[in-house]
Amino acid sequence: MRLLGGVCVAAIVFMLDARVLDSDRAFAQAVPQGAGPHFRADGPNADAFGRKEGYPSCKGLAYVDETRCRVGALSHYDALFPARTIAAPKQPVQLARAATEPAIRYGFAGLDLTLDDYLDRRPVTGLLIAKDNRILIERYQYGRTDTDRLTSFSMAKSVVGLLIGIALKEGAIRSVDDLAETYVPGLKDTEYGRTPIKALLLMASGVGFSEDYANRSSDIYTLARLTLEQDPAGSLAAVKQFNTRSTAPGARFSYSSAETVVLGLVLAAATKRTISDYAAEKLWQPLGAEADATWIIDATGQEVAFAYVNAVLRDWARLGLMLANRGNWQGKTVVPEDWLTASAANALPTEPLLAKYGYQIWYSADTKRFSLRGLRGQYVLVDPDLKLVLVQTALSSSDPEFSELFALWTALRTQFQ
Repeated sequence: MRLLGGVCVAAIVFMLDARVLDSDRAFAQAVPQGAGPHFRADGPNADAFGRKEGYPSCKGLAYVDETRCRVGALSHYDALFPARTIAAPKQPVQLARAATEPAIRYGFAGLDLTLDDYLDRRPVTGLLIAKDNRILIERYQYGRTDTDRLTSFSMAKSVVGLLIGIALKEGAIRSVDDLAETYVPGLKDTEYGRTPIKALLLMASGVGFSEDYANRSSDIYTLARLTLEQDPAGSLAAVKQFNTRSTAPGARFSYSSAETVVLGLVLAAATKRTISDYAAEKLWQPLGAEADATWIIDATGQEVAFAYVNAVLRDWARLGLMLANRGNWQGKTVVPEDWLTASAANALPTEPLLAKYGYQIWYSADTKRFSLRGLRGQYVLVDPDLKLVLVQTALSSSDPEFSELFALWTALRTQFQ
């Protein structure tokens, strides 16, 4: 089964998103436990994930094959590879917190389960649920804490998409119909250079690229080697390796991390800023983030745009809550609402998934809900109508794990509507 951006392809997931659970469970009484944060030293299969060794980070990409390294690596990614800081403001915006955790129940595979069951069953490092700018639940496993910077994998793509929207509003980018080479002369006379920004945002460049994480000869591994693994060539030279057009721009969705690398080059050139500095000014500062984040850079100093933003769980929640409020936060516009509207309106079907893909953001089939998603189970799920957000960081993302998360999400949406 093929993976798309760290997400298993399973049509059943978005059917789950439409489930309605029994109403007698929907408004369960709150349990007498503080709303957190709560910390747990172990987790499912903790010894296999390195508990007895103190959850080592190991080196480089060792975590890919060595499970014992994964907890440490995914919470200290910026110690494994060079990174640039996304500076938080001196005065963070405090998030409110519920006095008690609500009791959460959901159905999956014929079982009636609780939130504790979910955490006992799935390799989750951090889970946060918030509604109306108030934290309802905040849990950590495998010895992780609320000061650990947890990595994004492909959730970073959505950050790039938001920054492109801000740059467009400010005039640094004139139009999403402009070709990439308009801003990045180094892409002139390449297929990516001849691709409109809009097509790149929609993962519809038409340039051939294989994103198969189970195949070490896949193009995604070449891209990672030339960027993340500090090949001197860097991001610009990396994307020029992929220069065969298979379809016209904008015609068909085909997930490709290379598209986001091109968008990152466009963003840096158009704003004349590093992506991290721009993200600090346009996102982290106005969100009132509580901690510096980091972004992994390539050998040339360009952010590896397709992944690897590292941030504390509550700052991922702040980003999700801002999006739940349609780009507004604390009475100010952070991301233009018309950009988010256009993202949904232009979203392409991702067949065979019952989903759509907008401007570097995943949508439900009706585009009423959306999410940031990353390899190995990283999610920010957003329901703007309910102002409800779920943030998860994790160690793996198989089909059952993916489906069970969305069963939990559906139950939450039913409970809090």
